[in-house]
Amino acid sequence: MSKTKSKTRSPWAWIPSLYFAEGLPYVVVMTVAVIMYKRLGISNTDIALYTSWLYLPWVIKPFWSPLVDILKSKRWWIVTMQLFIGAGLAGVAFTVPTSLFFQSTLAFFWLLAFSSATHDIAADGFYMYGIDDSQQAYFIGIRSTFYRLAMIVGQGALVFLAGIFETTDLFGKGEDIPMAWSMIFVILAVLFLLFTFYHKFALPYPKEDEDKDVKSFSDVIQEFGETIVGFFVKKDIWVILGVLLTYRLGESQLVKMASPFLLDGREVGGLGLSTSDVGIVYGTIGVLFLTIGGILGGYAASRKGLKYWLWPMVIAINLPNLVYVYLSYALPESFVLVCASVAVEQFGYGFGFTAYMLYQIYVSEGKHKTAHFAFCTAFMAFGMMVPGMVSGWIQEMIGYQHFFIWVIICTIPSFIMVKLIKIDPQFGIKKNRN
Repeated sequence: MSKTKSKTRSPWAWIPSLYFAEGLPYVVVMTVAVIMYKRLGISNTDIALYTSWLYLPWVIKPFWSPLVDILKSKRWWIVTMQLFIGAGLAGVAFTVPTSLFFQSTLAFFWLLAFSSATHDIAADGFYMYGIDDSQQAYFIGIRSTFYRLAMIVGQGALVFLAGIFETTDLFGKGEDIPMAWSMIFVILAVLFLLFTFYHKFALPYPKEDEDKDVKSFSDVIQEFGETIVGFFVKKDIWVILGVLLTYRLGESQLVKMASPFLLDGREVGGLGLSTSDVGIVYGTIGVLFLTIGGILGGYAASRKGLKYWLWPMVIAINLPNLVYVYLSYALPESFVLVCASVAVEQFGYGFGFTAYMLYQIYVSEGKHKTAHFAFCTAFMAFGMMVPGMVSGWIQEMIGYQHFFIWVIICTIPSFIMVKLIKIDPQFGIKKNRN
């Protein structure tokens, strides 16, 4: 296929697959890895500590994003990173059944995380090069939908399939949990090999991406320095940083222990669900209600603005965490009740997260808004990483019941910081077009 033909390729031919490919490795690193390690017998302390470290590439990605701009085209970065992601997934697949699986798979998860974070930079930049402004507005919902679909496939379908494999005699040797998870990662590795091949030919060749003016390294560093200074001299920067770091303080710990709580036996305070059950509860129903909450939150904010919805949204992301306090004390037998509880928590998370993202957009306005938004997302990731690292240790020290009460206590700083926010009442309200 010639480059000329590729330039006119429909966005439908590459945007859905590109953003599905962007979402899948992220959910594998952040959620599927937690469930896999739990099923392989790793302690909650180690799971939370080491998988939280995997947030680091997303924390520091603004600092190497200039290299993606000056070295090669974003198209090249996308295809190359998808190949690296596939290699990382294959590495996990081959090392899960080994005696040193924990250290080996973590090394490949690091490759996966850095490749995925770099892929995010390139894909989001390519999106702006590959289609015009009107198409960007039209396809923003499409890309979000396929990113969410990747979450459902990763947390839901693949985890459910892993549960089926765990209870199936795959190779005539009885139940084999490591081999079951190895098969899941083989499927993922093959999928990314197909993504690499497909996007090699399906992605267009935007002139702005192929023939862009290449800046010198010194110019990039100078501009980057100005961008950093511009961010940290913003008015009320300490309030901004406080909000970015505390808005999800409770959720950052809950999200690491939710799956282990669902999987752990009742004798240790968990609900004793199977791997497939978790795929249904957390990965399918949970993600579905997370998506509904996010869509409703976006609609609500567009009608009344961020200032109007700020308090309802900060309550929505924090108060539903109480369902885990209930579940840990009641330990209900009803699968429907567990599904409903997780649905309530995830709906609140999706609805409340809208305010957090809009606030990041609001404080990023100015000359370097794209770069400043990247810094905001980096602090957001840092705010998830550090508390998440100690969440497993805290849970094992005090048990699930007291841990979920601790999560509720950790929501208090977010209310304090939100009280200090000053927002233009008109921000976020959709403008009527005549």
